[in-house]
Amino acid sequence: MERTVPSTESEEVELYLRTFYSLLRSTSDVQIRTLEEVHAGMNSLLHPRAREDEPDMAAFIYSMLRLPATMPDVDLVVLGQSEEVFENSGIGDVCSWQQVSAVARRRRCYYDGAGTLACFIASRSDIDDIVPTLTAYQIEWNKLHHRLRGLADPASIQEIWEDWSGSSELAREMEITTEDVDRLYAIWDENFIYNLEAIARQRKQFRIRLLSGSLSAYRRGTNEWWSNIEHQAPILLTRPVYFISSNVHSTLNMLSGFQLKQMDELINYLEEPGNKGLLNEWRDIQSGRVNSSRENFLYYVFRKYADTADGAALVAKKLHHESAHGITRISSQRSFDVEAQVFELSKIDPDWIDPRLLINGWDDVLEKSDALILNIDYPLGMAAYHILSEVAEHVIEMLGVYVMGKAATLNGVVGDVMIPDVVHDEHSENTYMFPNCFTAADIAGDLIYGTVLDNQKAVNVQGTFLQNAEFMDVFHREGYTDIEMEAGPYLSAVYEMFRPTRYPVNQVVNLYGIPFDLGILHYASDTPLSKGKNLGAGSLSYMGMDATYAVTLAILRRIFDMEKRRLRERDLT
Repeated sequence: MERTVPSTESEEVELYLRTFYSLLRSTSDVQIRTLEEVHAGMNSLLHPRAREDEPDMAAFIYSMLRLPATMPDVDLVVLGQSEEVFENSGIGDVCSWQQVSAVARRRRCYYDGAGTLACFIASRSDIDDIVPTLTAYQIEWNKLHHRLRGLADPASIQEIWEDWSGSSELAREMEITTEDVDRLYAIWDENFIYNLEAIARQRKQFRIRLLSGSLSAYRRGTNEWWSNIEHQAPILLTRPVYFISSNVHSTLNMLSGFQLKQMDELINYLEEPGNKGLLNEWRDIQSGRVNSSRENFLYYVFRKYADTADGAALVAKKLHHESAHGITRISSQRSFDVEAQVFELSKIDPDWIDPRLLINGWDDVLEKSDALILNIDYPLGMAAYHILSEVAEHVIEMLGVYVMGKAATLNGVVGDVMIPDVVHDEHSENTYMFPNCFTAADIAGDLIYGTVLDNQKAVNVQGTFLQNAEFMDVFHREGYTDIEMEAGPYLSAVYEMFRPTRYPVNQVVNLYGIPFDLGILHYASDTPLSKGKNLGAGSLSYMGMDATYAVTLAILRRIFDMEKRRLRERDLT
């Protein structure tokens, strides 16, 4: 079969990867400053002004949101796969440290309060993500330090900020826009002055240490992750399973339906000061002036209400409701941060679930089903391969694999949904062709704010910073406009689930004929050809949830349809 994807190798990106992997083989700390020049030479689309003297605030904010808020105080970043790896390497019991997190990246991290950050990694994709992110952060921090070092007196920045024109004055000192100053303030909040003073006091000189980079260490970490799930939900070993890789809220919300029964309390919350905009949105939805989903809106409001004192009691009720209706939540322990949820379809209550799912007589399907849904919080890069391979080794029957996640789009806008049937994987260098069970018709009726694009071609990249204009141009010319990080590794695992050999390398791979259902759906959260300005956002807004729930509806309807068909065939035999 003729290969349709030309070589995408970028000498600059390959040099960068070779450089930091060779350095990380060292048993001593690696100075991030040794990577600054090769990082800048890569000409990353997310860091286009790395070499310029002027601050690249889009790159700084993008990297900041993907690192814990404690980074101004961090000097050393240590990477490991499990608690044992950290303990055996002399780092200590890192889980007794302060747990910290990033706004836009799920990763178990702990801070010792004295300059050391420990991060759990699930695969080499975490390294491909962390190293460029740290490097971009340091480059831009030091540019700002050069401008603020004259204001190292703590009172200076505080006085400027408290002045009526503080935002514009700080922008002048830092040589950035007032909009960027306001963005920093929105992100840092009460730490705004503290962080600016930290930038003014000293240059950032990160060090990084990789404790174990072996494939076996990643597999052990994945095995620990699965052992925890198996211990808390042993039923997974005895029932057929539908596997979903998505997030921790949309599938859970729709199958429990708890928020929808709390409408009066949620709307009362909107009557409180500070919620006027959402209250007006609700009134517009109720009157029909706005074509938005009532259910999606209530899911969104619940997330805000849950962070309040009154909302905490409702969260406790929700957890009890889930447990009583066959829903088990499983937080990760002793390894990387990928939460899991197990749903017993026979215990799901049709009187509670999202009403958009109650069609085609699915009440009987739920009551008679012996199947489970295993939903995991979508992992990063090659962790997807390790996780699905582990799951496939232990469940007795896999009925379907459904992958839902964020992606960047080169031909659409934020909020669109892309349905690929070809995926080029930069990890294996394979081009996978597969029978995607979804079409545009499965999503279009529920997508209000975007467009559904099926028959797309996706490329699975190694890391967010590891693309430049040359890389993008190759794929854009060949029609690859869906850019994401998990589909390729998942398809490598799918290959091994029905073939007797390990996945190949650098081939065109035909996955037609697999003995279970397969679907991949992406919703657009980024448009990288806009030079990354929109990439500072840590998460999608309320409007962005539209695509998330439209895709979730399609997956759950597909599972119910498949289960209805399976039960009918079982009854006939």
